Amino acid sequence: MDVNNIIKIVETTVTGIGLQVVGAIFLYIIGRWLISFAVGLIQKGLAQQKLEPTLLRFIGNTVAVVLNITLVIAILGYFGVQTTSFAALLAGAGLAIGTAWGGLLSNFAAGIFLVVLRPFKVGDFISAGGTTGTVEEVGLFVTTIDTPDNIRTFVGNNKLFSDNIQNFSTNPYRRVDLTAQIAGAADPNAVVAALKERIAKIPNVAAKPEPDVVIASFTPVGPVLAVRPYTNNAHYWQVYFDTNMAIREVLGSGTFPAPMPVFGVEHLN
Repeated sequence: MDVNNIIKIVETTVTGIGLQVVGAIFLYIIGRWLISFAVGLIQKGLAQQKLEPTLLRFIGNTVAVVLNITLVIAILGYFGVQTTSFAALLAGAGLAIGTAWGGLLSNFAAGIFLVVLRPFKVGDFISAGGTTGTVEEVGLFVTTIDTPDNIRTFVGNNKLFSDNIQNFSTNPYRRVDLTAQIAGAADPNAVVAALKERIAKIPNVAAKPEPDVVIASFTPVGPVLAVRPYTNNAHYWQVYFDTNMAIREVLGSGTFPAPMPVFGVEHLN
């Protein structure tokens, strides 16, 4: 075979493949841009319907996954791969993967239920699946939660949905539970009145219901008071720490006797 003919065949083949690769890259770039534009357009249209951010992100993620799979099939068709055979192969692979990865499908199904039933939404402070924090996103398979110490945690949707879910943001207020030890010689009524007056001055403490300051139990030192102000969850920790400081100020002001530990002395014969 003539060497020149071989070179021409190689050049023609390489040129054809190169043009196909360039065309595929161009198709991928345009496709990705169109997908981003379409997802943004859908989310913008749904946002005008005043849907919650949780539902908006879930729908956006679902549409993006479907369109990306369609783009991959289109690029394979551009290279001459039979897309019908590929679709059948993809369906068979999906069935096999689904059987092997049942947990992945259960997370997807749980994600749908979380969006439909809405036990929480983006921005809520929850405790579920062994994690406590603020919900940042409800995804197709996992929910993103930022913990109070600012650690991003990804929890499987099925784990959340199958566990007890505590939503601290649903109700208008939340109770802060603290205790205060007072001396047995102190007048409990006077202490309760002083604590209530001081706690009422703390920012973001709810006026209704009023803070609870009552005797919860007794120790050899004296009564133990339950100190329970109420506040919105957004201000929980601020009220928690400020109430601790208020207890210290009232009981450490010198107005009331300090609780002193009781020691027993054993007399030896």
